[in-house]
Amino acid sequence: MAAVCAQPVEELAVEPPAAARRLLGATLWSGPVGVRIVEVEAYGGDPAGPWPDPASHSGRGRTKRNDVMFGPAGVLYVYLSYGMHTCINVTSGPDGIASAALIRSGEVIEGLETVRERRPGARSDLDSARGPGNLGSALGITLSDYGTPLFDPASPIRLELHSPVEPAEIASGPRVGVSSAADLPWRFWLPGSRAVSVYRRSPRAPLPAAKPA
Repeated sequence: MAAVCAQPVEELAVEPPAAARRLLGATLWSGPVGVRIVEVEAYGGDPAGPWPDPASHSGRGRTKRNDVMFGPAGVLYVYLSYGMHTCINVTSGPDGIASAALIRSGEVIEGLETVRERRPGARSDLDSARGPGNLGSALGITLSDYGTPLFDPASPIRLELHSPVEPAEIASGPRVGVSSAADLPWRFWLPGSRAVSVYRRSPRAPLPAAKPA
């Protein structure tokens, strides 16, 4: 396996798209389960910051729910989608400025038997961690893990950054399911991975602007 980055926090304390791209190819560990990250989405913050993003949980300012997004990079931000799916985010940007990357999909590289027990309804092993809700289930992460420092060797959930993926190996496009800023190309993925999820545009999103003739 590639060497682990020596200064991971600094590498994520950058603008949202750069941080999200840096996470591709990284390994996220939760107990015995290890997942290689193959798909991410970048999210910015409130209008007062440098990356205003109306689709972000921090887009309207700081709250109890999104507080960790305003802290240092490399911290776990967990929330429930539709009241049942645990979604995993890694905070990014400088301390005090909100941004994070949603981890959308991964390839299970360790602990497959544990993942099979957690995801008995998965059609295949490739589907086990495809999509943010499935990824959270595969890793066994819950809301109680909110705020976990991912680069602390003593943490039960850890993130390992490896050598950066070459830009030519990364694809980008609109984020999935957001109704605001729906055409911002802040979703990034490794097109060579079969674990990448399918793009679905929100039915509440405005129609994309017509391209000039």
